[in-house]
Amino acid sequence: MTDDPVRVGVLSLHTSKETKAICNAVEALGHEPEWLRRENAAVSIEDGEVAIEPDVDVIANRMLLSNIEQPAEGLGLAHTFGRARPILNDPSAVLTAMHKFASAVALVEDGVRVPDALLALSNDRLNQGRDRFGSEGVYKTAIGTHGGGTWKIDLDEPVNPMVGNRQAFLQELIDRDDSRHHDTRVYVVGGEIVGAMNRYAPDGDWRTNVALGGDVEDATTSLDDEAAAMALQAAETVGLDYAGVDLVQGYDGWYVLEVNPTAGFKGLFAASGRSPAPYIARLAIERGGGSVDDDRVEELSAVLDDSTPACMPAERRINDGQTPTIGYIEQVNVAGTQGATQAYAKSDTGATRSSIDTQLAAEIGAGPIKSMTRVKSGSVKSGKARPVVDLVVGIGGEQHTVTASVEDRSHMEYPLLLGRDILQHYRVDVQRRADEGRNPESDEEEEEGSEE
Repeated sequence: MTDDPVRVGVLSLHTSKETKAICNAVEALGHEPEWLRRENAAVSIEDGEVAIEPDVDVIANRMLLSNIEQPAEGLGLAHTFGRARPILNDPSAVLTAMHKFASAVALVEDGVRVPDALLALSNDRLNQGRDRFGSEGVYKTAIGTHGGGTWKIDLDEPVNPMVGNRQAFLQELIDRDDSRHHDTRVYVVGGEIVGAMNRYAPDGDWRTNVALGGDVEDATTSLDDEAAAMALQAAETVGLDYAGVDLVQGYDGWYVLEVNPTAGFKGLFAASGRSPAPYIARLAIERGGGSVDDDRVEELSAVLDDSTPACMPAERRINDGQTPTIGYIEQVNVAGTQGATQAYAKSDTGATRSSIDTQLAAEIGAGPIKSMTRVKSGSVKSGKARPVVDLVVGIGGEQHTVTASVEDRSHMEYPLLLGRDILQHYRVDVQRRADEGRNPESDEEEEEGSEE
């Protein structure tokens, strides 16, 4: 151990409450945080020596990889930094965790119970195995986040082994809650349980993710021994220093659903009043050869300090490439449970929700229908009821899973409308059109209106 402050780098190209909280916790514990971002990070090889900028003693890996189209690029970047310095959540363990089927295989090989599942590379093989899961099952993309790329489906209908460019698989549905589906997330740091929460699905959905609006309740003190032991073993098996382990209880005991290397803190703190940030900070500091006051860690865990840390580098200007720009008309990839295709889409910042044409939705197997939404349009005050489905939309290098409304757009030029659920991540250049030279019959479309 050293009395000198440890320089802890937090590798995170995105801006999140969790990254801010970890940086602030490092500083509050008397050490020196550095936020490694596009604006300030570099790796140099010169005269046989490797140097990183800014220079740090240890790195906490907070790279979000599941919601980008080419996660190997981010994984390679994390691995580069991890070869130069000690790193928490080693990229090799993150690779196992981020691929849901790979993590399931690792867990089973170590004796951890997971739901039955089937991944097949051919359409025929995947659908030959549907019957073993009963009339209902779970259909997932192997890489996904925040509940995106996860569906509860009727297994009478065939499914596709790919959703867009993502491998997909079938999984047994585990549920013994007849009223409202829920699961349990256990947050593990350094082989210890920091907190746990029960997560309940929002109305009209069965997924429990906090990002989708699910409710939470504290389960830290009520977590039974089987679930606690399973969560600790799962994190150790996958090899993660910190993780959110998702479990579900069936009639015959507990099952591990996922091991998340970048699990959020917001829901856990709301439920339990405990933040994992100072525990992650302590683990990084100790890995870097430093020491901390354990009482101070406990004190800091009672506050989720997500204020902007002093170590955050100045952000780039919005027009220099950090915020992607898309056109008024874009060609996108759109995927459902039975296929994927390319289509032209119109950007509409006045629409809350994206929407898809009925025929296109049927072609790709968008669904199943989750609920109905009422949309005001023109002078119709009461609005029109439209079914709502999950939809995967790929734009450039990014992939978005959104809840889109289905409508008859056959009288319109474009079968897809991009609403603010997607456009919030972009700047829209109204002069740019991906269909230039296509000679559309008409640019006139009805106003989409707003959702109630």
